[in-house]
Amino acid sequence: MTINFTTLGKSSPTFSVFLWLKYHTMDHLTRLEEMLDRANASIKAGNYEQAENTLEEMIKIDPNFGKTYNHLGFLYETKFKEYEKGETLYKLCLEKSPMYPAIYYNYAVLLSTLGKWDELKTLLDRAITIPGVSKSTIYNEYAIMYEQQGNLDEAIAHYQKTGMHTLDQATLDRAKSSIARCKSKKDLF
Repeated sequence: MTINFTTLGKSSPTFSVFLWLKYHTMDHLTRLEEMLDRANASIKAGNYEQAENTLEEMIKIDPNFGKTYNHLGFLYETKFKEYEKGETLYKLCLEKSPMYPAIYYNYAVLLSTLGKWDELKTLLDRAITIPGVSKSTIYNEYAIMYEQQGNLDEAIAHYQKTGMHTLDQATLDRAKSSIARCKSKKDLF
């Protein structure tokens, strides 16, 4: 099939291909985003198998659409408690969509849960440089990591950064209570 557009009275095959690709790429991405929305709705409704099926179908359609791996990883981590599989899926998302902010939050929580501190530190160091990633959330993850490691001074410093980088009162209040908790722990020594 040949698609032929005329621009300014002249045939332009390059322009034709560009428009065709743009139209079909947008259509393709829109379809994937709609499927992702359906999977999210299924997760919220507790229909995890349905969500998993939708996400697996998305991988068959486009194995390079990284967001799919993040959402599937979230399912395996939080709903199926299959941490190793969740971690593998998060790594695939990072490989395919390194600018997708949600992957940094989800993968950080998993690494923290597993106590993989070196990997978590590396991930957080990368996350803080990604446009669109909430600095207050990342600083909070650093703080939790340091607190769990018993490095309370670093934890307090990062909870302070959490508070300084948020505009949300609940986050600020949580940072303050976390600082108070760390100070109480220091009194135990």
